[in-house]
Amino acid sequence: MQPPLTWKNAHMSNDQFLHQLLHLPTVLAAQLSPDSRWIAWMWRGVHQHIDVFYAPTDGTQPPVALTHTPQATMLVGWARDGRVVIVAEDHDGDEHVRLYRVALDQPQVLEPLTEDRPAFFIRGGELHPDNTTLFYGANVDTSTGQLIEPTWVYRHDLHTGDRRPIARPERPAWGGPSLNRQGTHLLYARQDRHPAGRQIHLVDAEGLHDREILNFGDTVKVAAKWLPDGEQILVLSESRTGAAQEHKSMGIYHWPTGELRWLIDDPARNIEQAWCTPDGLIVVDEMADARHLPTFRSPQADHETPFPALPGNIVPLGRAPDGTWLGLYSAATTPTDIVRFKLDAHTPADLVSLTRGWERTELDQAQLVAAEDFRWTSTDGLPIQGWLYRAETNQRRAILYIHGGPTYHSEDRLNPQIQYLVAQGFNVLDVNYRGSTGFGLRFREAIKEDGWGGREQADIAAGAQALIAAGLAAPGRVGVTGTSYGGYSSWCLITHYPPELIAAAAPICGMTDLVVDYETTRPDLRPYSEEMLGGSPAQVPERYRERSPINFVHQIRGRLLIIQGGQDPNVTPENVRQVVQQLDAAQIPYELLVFDDEGHGISKPANQERLYRCLATFFDAALSDEQP
Repeated sequence: MQPPLTWKNAHMSNDQFLHQLLHLPTVLAAQLSPDSRWIAWMWRGVHQHIDVFYAPTDGTQPPVALTHTPQATMLVGWARDGRVVIVAEDHDGDEHVRLYRVALDQPQVLEPLTEDRPAFFIRGGELHPDNTTLFYGANVDTSTGQLIEPTWVYRHDLHTGDRRPIARPERPAWGGPSLNRQGTHLLYARQDRHPAGRQIHLVDAEGLHDREILNFGDTVKVAAKWLPDGEQILVLSESRTGAAQEHKSMGIYHWPTGELRWLIDDPARNIEQAWCTPDGLIVVDEMADARHLPTFRSPQADHETPFPALPGNIVPLGRAPDGTWLGLYSAATTPTDIVRFKLDAHTPADLVSLTRGWERTELDQAQLVAAEDFRWTSTDGLPIQGWLYRAETNQRRAILYIHGGPTYHSEDRLNPQIQYLVAQGFNVLDVNYRGSTGFGLRFREAIKEDGWGGREQADIAAGAQALIAAGLAAPGRVGVTGTSYGGYSSWCLITHYPPELIAAAAPICGMTDLVVDYETTRPDLRPYSEEMLGGSPAQVPERYRERSPINFVHQIRGRLLIIQGGQDPNVTPENVRQVVQQLDAAQIPYELLVFDDEGHGISKPANQERLYRCLATFFDAALSDEQP
């Protein structure tokens, strides 16, 4: 699956290159229909924002746009008949979504299922086989109209408009309900017992019986997904007995009998995720050093079959009716694409694109920079990995790119922001600090030993030192940027390290005051703060104070550019309002760039063009030879 190499313009301007980067078709997520005849996906870079497309899995027809709107339209899932998809759309990233139904034979006709601009947050969206009943989660009590903290599970009659809760968790939890294919029962997660834990409940579609079915300890996280028969459930748990373990165990739970049998319980294996294909196979997504090593198996078999080991990453989704596999393929020099492939594939050239995205761009692969595995050691001896992108000419200046989460990771995948900064002459290091996924459960959980703002920031700072030691940056010529937790980390580094190491920071939608963030963020995110910091602000006030960058802005000696989305419900603009007051009081200079029509992260291509040019200009001035 290689792009056409017949075109190359060595004289493409910076603006042209950036425009082409941001309009390089990239798949964000994809789902197979229940019968595997169709695949729907979210596509960025084709229209003015994110839209939903579909195509037959046999590759005989080109993509069809199911939506085409100015807003980001998100794929929620398929109806059980495989002829309708459910999509969600908010306004300028405010995350107050409206759900729609779109039929494959009526593309771009969006039938509203819920109200526009709700005051509450909707999670999920599952259509019953009768096509008249909708299930989702929402943090509202519809009997009173009052907003609530937890996300209740609702049954919504699309004919009458009647909505009633069929499950009422006591505390907030992230995620929505999942309906089995037969439409009889739903799975959903609760965090009523402890912010660090996650238990699974089963409720029938009428809401008559709601019970806990998977609980391996108050502080243990467990995930569950339906198998096609509607009775078996794929289980991934961080413990089997409640005792701490450093790996995830995978099993099958049969809810009518309560029988649970474990399929994989191997401390040597780092299972990151697992899911079921529409025809009932189990894909096991094992990871090593932020690289996918997937296998598949049947629920009954004891053996697993590996997928092809290719440069970059392949994430299998399932099989088409003809037996050919479909998956997502990505690499730093290849935008994420939907591909058909056979198990004997040896190179990316053996993959067949369903989207034909390379035909929609003037870029070619030779204009993009590959990711190099880069290693260093943190201050306490912990090995840290990142992805290094080298500028064509080493000007000994570098930018640390920090991923969000922190329960997430960066991998060998195309990032337009990084590619553009590298093209402007910066070496870029994309850091997988402690707390990142992709390196095992122990590495992920290590961030909680200190809590946010602890040694994971030393991991990042040590990356700057490693760049200097490798001759990829000079002292005083390292900057840092990132979005969400990457923005928070940018604030931590610029407030705690000297300009000789961190000379400039450009935090994007990053927390500045962890108490303000806790009080103003979405309710379902507060348990995450409690888990990571060891409690709420009322329980551990000193921890929140000492880990909030706002309390250390007087120490800033480097350059600062603050970026914020005006509609952000995750890290709200109140974070910026508060920190600007402190910066002004301390007479610390800064630049401020607010996008009023953006939410958590800057996602509209037109805004990204403006942002990336501003970042390049800012870092070019901040990391010049004249800086200390």
